[in-house]
Parts: sequence; C-alpha cells; structure tokens
Amino acid sequence: MVKNISEMIGQHMTLTEEETEVLNDCIPIRSFKKGTILLREGQIATECYFNIKGCVRHYYLSDGEEKTTQFYTEEQSIASMNSYLNKVPANHYLECVEDTTLAVFGYEKEKELYRKHPKFESLCRLSMEDDFGKQQEMLANYIIQSPEERYLNLLETRPGLLNRVPQYHLASYLGVKPESLSRIRKRVAEKR
Repeated sequence: MVKNISEMIGQHMTLTEEETEVLNDCIPIRSFKKGTILLREGQIATECYFNIKGCVRHYYLSDGEEKTTQFYTEEQSIASMNSYLNKVPANHYLECVEDTTLAVFGYEKEKELYRKHPKFESLCRLSMEDDFGKQQEMLANYIIQSPEERYLNLLETRPGLLNRVPQYHLASYLGVKPESLSRIRKRVAEKR
C-alpha cells in the first residue's frame, strides 16, 4: 500500500528531496470507511481526491431516487469541479462504497503547491485532460448505446465493478431498474 503521495508520483517522474517533502506535507493520505459521505448536496467542496484503494460513487438525488453517474476506483481523480473551483454548493453526493484510501487535496494547499512547483500543475493538467476525454466518451456512449450495449461495455472496460458494487447501484449507473439489469445479465449470459 502506498504510504504517501510522493511514492505514487515518483513512479511517473523524478522528484527532488524538497519536492518529495512538499508533496507529503500538502497532500495527506486518509482512510475512509464504507458508507462515508465525502460530499453532500448543498455543501461547497473544499477538497478533491486521488483514489489509492477502494471505490467512490458519484450520485444525484432526483425525486427522492439516487442516480449514479460515476464510480471512481484505483488511480482515478475524484472532484466536484464546479463546486471546488467556483465555491458554489454541490448538486450531488460523493460516497465511499468500500473502505477507501484517498490522497486528499485541499484547495489552498493545492494552489500553493502549483505556485511553488509548476511542474505539478502540468502533471495535474495532463491528468485532467485525460479524465475529460474519458468523460466525453462515457457520456457519448450513454446517449447512443442501448442499456444492453452499456452493460456489455461495462463488462469490457470495468469488469471489476460487477463484484465491488451492489447491483442496484450498477443498474442506476446504466440507467435501468435493478430488475431490468437482471434480465440484461441473463440474456448476455445465455448468449455466451
């Protein structure tokens, strides 16, 4: 298990002793229990995260029903960008669906780090560009694919989620009711 953020970043770039120390001071690693709500609707996000171990669910409440839009697993960034950057209340929730270990970025410390060490801002920008491209692809697939195609895509791209996330969360993520997901899974299994 990674003990500090410099270990993880050090796998991708060379760090000086000073950079290592600054990273470890600015970006603590914290553990959260399953069920922990990292952000609630109406709160202003003051932190963003990098997932080291575990799973975090991003969801909205719509007419009293939870609508899951993302699962963040190992080596993925987690942020409520609009709330974090613009200091406005979030319109969604972030919940740990497993015991989870996260690197925690506080807004002020993050800005200070970028000011003193611009190469970390470049690293963050590259990561955000990659995340943005993946989000665009995911949204397009959600719009143009049928629920069964979305399920097959999930099987291909993120099969581990099937064993880590309750079926009712997966159904919400795919845009179907749990009973519809059961029928889709049965049809797919019969075809294989």
